[in-house]
Amino acid sequence: MKKIFLWAIATLGALQLMAQQPTTMLMKLANGAVVRTDVGEVEKITFADTTYNLTSTGYRILEADELCWPDDRLVPFFLPPASPIKSLDMNAASLSSEERIMFCTLQGIVNRTCPRILLYNHNEEPQATWPTAHSLTTSAVAVANPYTLVKQFKDEIKGLVLYSQEQNEHFANLAVTIAGLDRLLPVTEEIRAKLVTNGMDYPVVEDLTTLTMNSALAVYTYLYENYWSRCNHRLLISERPKIPYVHDIGAACGSACVWLDPRVATERTLLDKMLKDMTPGRDIVLGWYPEERSGVGEATKYGLSSVPADFFENATVYTAVNNPVKIPPVPKRTKLENKVYAAIYISDGDNIQYCQHAMAKIYEQSGRGQMPLNWTVSPALADISPTMLNYYYGKATNNDCFVSGPSGLGYAMPYDAHNSRYNGSSTTSRVISPYTQLTQRYIEKSGLRVITIWDDISTVQRRTYAENCPYLYGLTINDWERQVGRLTGKVQSGWLPIIPQYPCYANGADVITDFFNRDIKNFTGTEPMFVTGQASVWDAGPDKLIALKTKLNALSTGNIKIVRADHWFSYYNEAHHLPFNLTLLQDMKITSSPGRTSNRLAADGSPSEGYIWISRATDGTGWVQMDFKEPYDISRYVIRHAEAGGLDPGLNNRDFIVETSLDGETWQTVGTHTDNTSPVTDATITPVSAQYVRVSVTKGGTDGYARIGDIEIYGAH
Repeated sequence: MKKIFLWAIATLGALQLMAQQPTTMLMKLANGAVVRTDVGEVEKITFADTTYNLTSTGYRILEADELCWPDDRLVPFFLPPASPIKSLDMNAASLSSEERIMFCTLQGIVNRTCPRILLYNHNEEPQATWPTAHSLTTSAVAVANPYTLVKQFKDEIKGLVLYSQEQNEHFANLAVTIAGLDRLLPVTEEIRAKLVTNGMDYPVVEDLTTLTMNSALAVYTYLYENYWSRCNHRLLISERPKIPYVHDIGAACGSACVWLDPRVATERTLLDKMLKDMTPGRDIVLGWYPEERSGVGEATKYGLSSVPADFFENATVYTAVNNPVKIPPVPKRTKLENKVYAAIYISDGDNIQYCQHAMAKIYEQSGRGQMPLNWTVSPALADISPTMLNYYYGKATNNDCFVSGPSGLGYAMPYDAHNSRYNGSSTTSRVISPYTQLTQRYIEKSGLRVITIWDDISTVQRRTYAENCPYLYGLTINDWERQVGRLTGKVQSGWLPIIPQYPCYANGADVITDFFNRDIKNFTGTEPMFVTGQASVWDAGPDKLIALKTKLNALSTGNIKIVRADHWFSYYNEAHHLPFNLTLLQDMKITSSPGRTSNRLAADGSPSEGYIWISRATDGTGWVQMDFKEPYDISRYVIRHAEAGGLDPGLNNRDFIVETSLDGETWQTVGTHTDNTSPVTDATITPVSAQYVRVSVTKGGTDGYARIGDIEIYGAH
């Protein structure tokens, strides 16, 4: 394997690039010493062997198989974007779809060495929104002559893939696939002529115009037989032939690009061959499908996540801004009352193009923040654009709660209610288990405590979520009213509620009010009642949903409480005598040894930097104590250390104990931990009655400070 060397801002030696953790690289110096550095500190890749191809600015030109791609990342690491980064408004330049395909492919090839190209395609949100959020400085390419952008990077391109869509539009996807593998530009004869006019007479390396395949199946069979073995199998691009948006990440990674319809038996068979070569629990399909349920369902059969992204742009730029997700603190909740607790969810957050485009506008509606609403977002953004999550989190009010879209990491459909079929086995966890394990990593990384399931899950699938996703507070499933009677809620493994959305995908406040009233009309006030429903974001955003405050109150005046999803599940569990996170209680009192930061940060729902309790003592000791005002049967504690907040693993607490007490005077040790290196300590214990819980650190991080990112204590009455 070729040695790859790079210069780091903090290190002035030649370094060999190796994969380590999601936000770090392990570096080997020329003298053999090993150091670690943050990806964000890496300024440039250079090489000791000058026979390698270099750009005019000294960057080593990377091939698709030379990327730094750890197993625990959805997409590879890229160097931080150049400053300034070249930008081109393809709409203003009036580029054809074939030209956009070429420019997006160029973007991927160039950006895998170092992100230096930013393309504006969609322009639904204000154009400056995401470059500004990612702190990018841009230098615009004149739209009157967009081909000057190609010329600036002409030495990084080896030649052309010539194709025509006149006979078969799918040749575009074949050309894009080949181009990413071999650093070629996919062009038609017309585009080739424009390149020549602009002084770029590249050789035609692959001429697809001599091929005569006249169907999608024939084209992608040719791709499979001749190029699939060279493609990476970690990322499959499923994209309509004339839509260019995610070609940048596909070309950068050397991914195959296809548009196969699972409703057609022969095309499904070919797609299955590709999906079988991918690894469940690691690999994803990015883009979309000719038809939603058949496409998502087919990938689900193989335990694979589909990340809807056919209009997501600049993935190779935004994933390179590798900031930790800054999870917002969670407000405390009031005492449980005999009220009707209602939660309202907004779709379509599994779709990262929605998160990039439509949500950016909808989120600015004046109705947001006036009542609790639950915004579905994609955990995949934690790798693809963590800044995008931080953008929404940073603007959130206490009434904005974020939950995962269906059905965790990427769109999966364990059960298709519209076609009455399970996708993958419903009786074994072989398929769903790796998917839920992947989901656990990313919902915790993103701070998402609730998952909306499309559409339902079997007993085995419920158990698998409970076993693999301890970060969850609850799951929702979709009652499309396609069965006899209503779906009913269930509790899995004694702690995980699985609750039907009734209605699901409603088109307005009146529909939600009507469905909720089917239960609320029977409310007696003698015990809590729980209702939950989902609105289609394409029909009802905050400005329309705000009417629910008045409409629901009219059904039972003074008895309706619209709440966040995390609070809703907390109330639900408490009302049903199930364990819930006691640190959400408003009456909890927290005390600590002297700290450099407020002790309330030790249990505020966020482990992120800026929300971490840090001891004042420099001898590695400190303690935090919680008083829940009344006894509970304590059965679990979770402690998130420094690394869970994006800090160096060396700052994790090493030695600590957890104690409980009924009176605050006599203490019982329920957990002793030594030589800890994990970012999260999650322990289930034999239930013990206690009002107080204390975490005492006796050996903190390597810098001498004890740190606690977040504490959760689970108990029940």
